[in-house]
Amino acid sequence: MPGIALTMISIQSIETILLDLPMIRPHLLAMTVMQKRTLLLVRVMCSDAIEGLGEATSIGGLAYGDESPEGVKLCIDCFITPAIRGIEATNINAAMELIGRVVQGNPFAKAAIETALLDAHGKRRAVSVSELLGGSVRSTLPVLWTLASGDTQRDIDEAEQMLELRRHRVFKLKVGRKSAKEDLAHVLSIKRALGERAGVTVDVNQQWDEAQAARSIATLEEAGIDLIEQPIAKHNRAGMARLAARFVVPLMADEALYGPEDAFDLARQAAADVFALKVVKSGGLHATRRTAAVADAAGVSLYGGTMLEGSIGTLAAAHCYSTLPHLQWGSELFGPLLLGDDIVVTPLRYQNFELHLPSGPGLGIELDEDKIRFYRRDRGDVSRSTPRGPHVVPR
Repeated sequence: MPGIALTMISIQSIETILLDLPMIRPHLLAMTVMQKRTLLLVRVMCSDAIEGLGEATSIGGLAYGDESPEGVKLCIDCFITPAIRGIEATNINAAMELIGRVVQGNPFAKAAIETALLDAHGKRRAVSVSELLGGSVRSTLPVLWTLASGDTQRDIDEAEQMLELRRHRVFKLKVGRKSAKEDLAHVLSIKRALGERAGVTVDVNQQWDEAQAARSIATLEEAGIDLIEQPIAKHNRAGMARLAARFVVPLMADEALYGPEDAFDLARQAAADVFALKVVKSGGLHATRRTAAVADAAGVSLYGGTMLEGSIGTLAAAHCYSTLPHLQWGSELFGPLLLGDDIVVTPLRYQNFELHLPSGPGLGIELDEDKIRFYRRDRGDVSRSTPRGPHVVPR
């Protein structure tokens, strides 16, 4: 209105905190064994006293990919914060464009900052992050569970428990640490035990060569496995295309896929039937939606992936995935369930095989400040805590 001076809402400060949380059990991947989870919490304070929350978490540190929580903290503290402190907090596109000019790569850091700015703006406008992205088309997301204890009978028992609790009815099996023969025996035993009561997918984490993958995929396809994730090296897109053309069982790109550019090239080469979306790998929620748009245009199915984030990162992904018109393969947003404790006041709700999005503004979540103080790395180790068991939800 004429005569009224509008005060710009600016970014005042950015705090990054490393948190080391216990897990309910070790989590075996092809390249490492996770004994604890390190989360990077990002807190962006704006001049209107509204704080936005973001998170950057990686799977298995640098053993899995190019970024670690420690590296993301360094990037934000030394490069991103000096660049955007004092700029307008409500123009998120401009902030992210500026970050893109001063920081090349580093999508995890960019995703955490964008999430925090969206969370703050949602609180400011009293709307959810999904509404800021155009609105959700679903209020719940199907969530699978990864069986990764390394023990066949324990994995079967764990799956039976999840079915009984009505928490998960699709299970991903991690393979690649043992020989292909041993891994196939493990998978087939679990598939026989579960039968048609549950879906079973297999994640190889790039551990097979193309010939080994061809032999193994034939066995898995015959056994009725529903989906096979990244069977060979992420750079071997021609090999992925040959395998995808050879078999009926869908192959999913994960490590091979970061943002929209990778999606375009994978689709062009017909190198995957399914894309695993991951917000931090894409560089943020908007970039994830662009990646999904490429998949939709190319006729590639979508899967809502995870980096096993805590509640903040999980909700950022959930808000993003809830806006997508197609999410044919559901999601694996179970990261908080793998933790022995949480850093939020109200845990996420998993019920009837799905994650239910909260209804509050922004991400819809509130931090437990006592837990933050307890688990922050610069305040001591986490051995004093008593890990809780898996979430128990009402039927």
